[in-house]
Amino acid sequence: MARTNLELVLRRDRHITIVSLLLVAGVAWAYTYAGATMPPVEPGMGMANSQSHTMPMPMAWTLSHVMLMILMWWIMMIAMMVPGAAPTILLFAAISRKQLQTSAPIVPTGIFLTAYLVVWGAFSLVATGLQWALEAAGLLVAMTVTDAVLGGSLLLAAGLYQLTPVKQACLRRCRGPVAFLTEYWRPGAAGAWRMGLAHGAYCLGCCWFLMALLFFGGIMNVLWIAGLAVYVLFEKTVPAGHWLSRAVGALLAIAGAIVLVGGYDGD
Repeated sequence: MARTNLELVLRRDRHITIVSLLLVAGVAWAYTYAGATMPPVEPGMGMANSQSHTMPMPMAWTLSHVMLMILMWWIMMIAMMVPGAAPTILLFAAISRKQLQTSAPIVPTGIFLTAYLVVWGAFSLVATGLQWALEAAGLLVAMTVTDAVLGGSLLLAAGLYQLTPVKQACLRRCRGPVAFLTEYWRPGAAGAWRMGLAHGAYCLGCCWFLMALLFFGGIMNVLWIAGLAVYVLFEKTVPAGHWLSRAVGALLAIAGAIVLVGGYDGD
């Protein structure tokens, strides 16, 4: 009887956690889609390049614009990364329930998720700084890299990183919730925070170069964002995800080499 009650409670907690994750990811995706489908800069708000083509003028990097870009990146990361982290979060909630016995695992699970998202918030700060620098150098127009050599280098580097031991080690932690929680489990709120940071760090190590490809495909290109998000989810959850990672890495490297050759020929 006690076992049946525990199973019912665990099932209820799982449903609550799933709904919460869906809400977090859903709101993030709604914001990302709204931002990606905003009307472009109106005609006349641009400048002519050397070929007399009109290009949109970049926004002035005021403090409010910087904060908006950080928020944009962070929400985009939440939308893209929370689905792939869901198995670990759900398992953490279940273990927390069993250990706490009479208390709901909502608080420690929320702490775990918050710490995980803080890591991607730090990435968003770096990504915003890089976006600012690329725009200032004239290499990023309408949130997309315009230089073929830089774009090809991004693809090539991202592909090669997929094949490195660091990438594969981080991917194993992301793909193995049981092994990760067994190795890093710590009790209490402080433990949940530390585990969330650790899991976020492994996910960052696994996916940061893939997220950098947003500069290549368009930071607010909704199809590119969705494609990367689906790939990250598959890489972390399908049975042959580690082989998928290597195969995609090889394809990215080949694509990068092709773009680089074309870019140098164009010069």
